[in-house]
Amino acid sequence: MTFYRFAALSLIFALAAFAVTPSTADARGTPDGFTELAKRLSPSVVNISTAQTIEIDTSQAKPFEEGSPLERFNDFFGGRADRDGRVSKSLGSGFVIDDQGHIVTNNHVIEDADLIEVSFPNGDTFEAALIGRDLATDIAVLKIEVGDEIPAVPWGDSDAAEVGEWVIAIGNPFGYSGSVAAGIISARNRNISSGNYDDFIQTDVAINKGNSGGPLFNMDGEVIGVNTAIISPTGGSVGISFSVPAELAQSIAAQLIEYGETRRGYLGVRTQAVSKEIARSRGLDKAQGALVTSVVEDSPADKAGLQRRDLILSFDGKPLTAARLLSRRIAEAEIDKLVEIEILRKKKRKTLTVTIERLKEKVSEEEKIRREVAAGNAERSVAGISVEALSEDVRERYRIDEDINGVRVVKVGKRTTASGKVLKGDIIEEVGFDKISTPAEFAEAMEAAEKLDEPITLVINRRGNYIFYALNPKS
Repeated sequence: MTFYRFAALSLIFALAAFAVTPSTADARGTPDGFTELAKRLSPSVVNISTAQTIEIDTSQAKPFEEGSPLERFNDFFGGRADRDGRVSKSLGSGFVIDDQGHIVTNNHVIEDADLIEVSFPNGDTFEAALIGRDLATDIAVLKIEVGDEIPAVPWGDSDAAEVGEWVIAIGNPFGYSGSVAAGIISARNRNISSGNYDDFIQTDVAINKGNSGGPLFNMDGEVIGVNTAIISPTGGSVGISFSVPAELAQSIAAQLIEYGETRRGYLGVRTQAVSKEIARSRGLDKAQGALVTSVVEDSPADKAGLQRRDLILSFDGKPLTAARLLSRRIAEAEIDKLVEIEILRKKKRKTLTVTIERLKEKVSEEEKIRREVAAGNAERSVAGISVEALSEDVRERYRIDEDINGVRVVKVGKRTTASGKVLKGDIIEEVGFDKISTPAEFAEAMEAAEKLDEPITLVINRRGNYIFYALNPKS
């Protein structure tokens, strides 16, 4: 479940797959039913279950000290079942994309899992290996080893999908496997503030918990989206669901299968949306494209002659109806490929040719730790509260908006003043009514209160709701 994006409504990541529609039906008309396609496609939609071992301190679960005459009763009163940690399970959905056993799902379905199992409608269950995952688009690819042929579903052209078109899904909402739901595409190119590559398909299909990672099918039985999120005040479907378009998901899946990681394109520009006023000032009759606000020195854009104030109208032959689509087009571009960019410089149209380079997305763990320590962002723990910085990775993983500042709670000691008050996942924005932005600032403020042996007030953002707690770090 994601929060921080809506005060009243929560963006909830669904957990299951979806199904189909009849190939003989008119995509623009009302179908007679979905029976045939549901029968044909359901065998390719799988249930995904995961298990995670959670390390816990079992010493605190023993009521009698070692050497005590009652020590032998420790196993009876607790401390035995969780000696090696306990297992947390989650459920989601996925779909088979080829006869090699590759399965696409959402990253948040399998995140931090120690064991991943996939179950087919016929009852066959296999342990799956994680091939790769992409935090930015929430796409992951699994693989199972099977000797026999397994049913797979084809990718479709999501760019050709239109508003009002019928779509269907098959999945495991709330654990009810094989559930079929149908609806229409409500909107295209939705931005739900989940990352740089937002371009979701919005539908009114009944998507619920247990549907995440499942396919959205068109009337030809082709996957045109991966069901990822819903907006709901209750946690159940209210007719607003979002799917990662197949054009993006397919590209990411192919890279994960081939390389085990994503290899995104890099241009080297910053842009902003084009308003109606800016469009009119450039001689355009409607707002379109992306306005270049800066160009990175020695970047592909700089080498190609792109300049600040240029208005990019199309990229690699595809028109930009919105500025945010440029990030996706660049990311999907083939590395080292020559790409034509149509621009409007002042009021004259020009075509530039640029060679796309690979985006450097990661740094080594050693360098990452060095940078975190230097910036005061290394994880810190005071008074039983362990916090981490709101790094780019943390924001992407937990869908935390850029306008939220503070530190994220990763652990709270059981026998501390904060236990039961501060929760894992809370964002602590202020300590002693002073804003904080790094774990180092949090630790400094808490340690100062600890020395004074007096309470200090924490301002906590919990799923968009603000809570005030006064704690004495020394007690």
